[in-house]
Order: sequence, then C-alpha cells, then structure tokens
Amino acid sequence: MGMKVEQVLHMVGGAGETSYATNSRVQEKAIFEAKPIVEEALREVYKTALPESMVVADLGCSSGPNTFHVVFEAIDIVDDQSRRLGRPPPEILFFLNDLPGNDFNSIFQSLEGYEVKLKEEKQERIPPFYVVGVPGSFYGRLFPSRSVHFFHSSFCLMWLSRVPPGVESNIGIPLNKENIYISETSSPAVVESYQEQYQRDFTTFLQSRFQELGFGGRMVLSFLGRTSKYAPSGELSQLWGLLAEALNAMVLEGILQKEKVDAFNLPFYAPSMEEVRAVIQSVGLFDLDRVEIFKSNWDPFDDSSDDRIYDNIISGENVAKSIRAVIEPVIARSFGEQILDNLFSRYAKNVARHLLEEKTKHHVFVIALKIKV
Repeated sequence: MGMKVEQVLHMVGGAGETSYATNSRVQEKAIFEAKPIVEEALREVYKTALPESMVVADLGCSSGPNTFHVVFEAIDIVDDQSRRLGRPPPEILFFLNDLPGNDFNSIFQSLEGYEVKLKEEKQERIPPFYVVGVPGSFYGRLFPSRSVHFFHSSFCLMWLSRVPPGVESNIGIPLNKENIYISETSSPAVVESYQEQYQRDFTTFLQSRFQELGFGGRMVLSFLGRTSKYAPSGELSQLWGLLAEALNAMVLEGILQKEKVDAFNLPFYAPSMEEVRAVIQSVGLFDLDRVEIFKSNWDPFDDSSDDRIYDNIISGENVAKSIRAVIEPVIARSFGEQILDNLFSRYAKNVARHLLEEKTKHHVFVIALKIKV
C-alpha cells in the first residue's frame, strides 16, 4: 500500500453526508444484536471482581452515536447488577480506543449532550463515569498489565495491521492485479499471505489483551466473517470485488493509472469461524465462552429477512455510502480526493446490478472470551 495503515485507516469524521456518524447503521445493528452477549459478560465480570472502580475499554470505537451506545449500555448493565447485589454502583472508567486518525474531537464535543440525554432517560442519578481517549493500534499493548475488566470491540477485527507482504514479489511487482482483496482470480500465494497476516494479527491481539485483563476479565468481539471455508469465496470478496471493478473501469477510461490500481490492496480479512477458533486454541489463553453468527443485509436500511430487493438502485446507493464512510481516507490517500464521487457513483451502480441477481448479506461473528483458569 506504500503507507502505514495506522496513519491512514480511519472512518470519515464529522457529521456530514459522507461521514461515518451518518452512515454506520450496519455497525449499529451489530451492536444491538450483540447486546445480550455484552450484558451477560459484563454481569459476570462484575459478580466475579466486585470492583469499586471498573475499567471498560472499547477497541475501535470510531465516532458518532455508536460509540455512546456501548458506553451507556455498560453503565446501565453495571448499575443494575450492583443494585441486584445490594452494593453501591462502582465508578466506571471508559477507555475509547481507535487509530490516531479517528475523530476523537467529535466524541468529546458530543459527550456532554449524550450525558444529559442519559440523565433524562434514567430520571435518577447515574453512577459516576469517566471517558478517556486512547489513540493507538490494538495490535499491541495499549494498557498497563491487569488493568482492564472488560474489552469490547465491534466491526474492527477484520481490519489487519498491514497489507499482507505477499501481495507483491520480492522486487515489488504486484501479484494481485485487478483485485483489491482476495478473489477467485487471486493466486494461492496471495490468499495464503492474507491468511497468515490474519493469524499473526489476531494472535498478537489476544496475547496483548491477556496481559491487560484483570481478575475475572472478559471480552466480547464482533466482526465480519465468512461461512465458507474457501477464503476467496463469500460476500466480502463480492463486496470488494465490485469496488475493484469500478477502479479498473476508471483505468480503462484513463482516469486512473493501472500501476496504482494493480498495487492497491486492502488491509482486510474476513475469517471463517474455523480460523477464529484455531487461533484462539493456538494461543491457549482464553476459553471461547459463547459464539453467535447473525446475518445483516448489505443495505443498512433494509431490515427485511426475506430475499426480496425492494429498490436495487436505492440499495446500491446505501451500500456505497456505508462503504465510503469506512474506506474513503484510504482511497483518497492512494488515488486522490478528486476521484471519490465518480468512484462511489460507479460502485453504487455495480452494487445495484449485483443485488438484482442476489440479495447479499453480511455474516457477523460475535464471540465472548474469558481468561482460562
């Protein structure tokens, strides 16, 4: 990619038309789907540790309403559990972590408004809580040893720490031409490089969190995955393939340079559940306490459970907006901001065409982990 991922990978900030805050309904639905699992884990952590001060860390918090869904959900759960046990509610310290390019300013500018809203909803005094921003990559240590009670991460662990090195030869020749992710036309060596990068990254993630979790600590992690054992197949290969198609069309029209597009690959990998389990077992530090897999339509505003597409043009535009909110900074860094509107207009049309043939859904993995005893 010719750049450090942590310097460029972040959601579109602010609250504008193309911002993540405006276009993150897929992620919001995942947070609500995972809520029962988060609640169970938080209650168990509190009952086990009975802390006077509790530390909760949200890894890959991004910005916008979704950030505060997690914060206030945790406050409600811990407050309720302490009352059930006849104990005063603990102080809660929230660490909100994301890469340095994240819009942390937006988070803290809007915090007071969300706090007022919470007090109005509860109509009573809320437990004391504190919110701290922690910029940095979660593929490494972020916190002191044994300092965190609960880790949460949603829609983040499919992003890798780097583009896998195997997408180019030893002398820098692109080996995954006309693709931006693994596909049916990717070589076995490229696929293997993605798989190995995922294994390294998830291993580092688990080892780091083990060092940071205290007594009774737990994690709930939600991320995109695939149900097929064959890595180049599946919904996410299709999703990114349609964006690659738009980029390659712009090459043919002389808008983009072929060399740049051929060298562009995403730091992304959607694992199978078998791969997730294999890394957890190999690391040997956590028990897999609970696993859920649910489906979510590509179109974030389509909440139907059937296979009918009601308006493929609008759905294509909705998908393009949601993907743009996530990937725009990476695209702009590689190809320039001037191509963004053109590219995502083409992408919307490609997605609309695809949805006429097949209503496609994401597979969202939710796993709960606890430290082995």
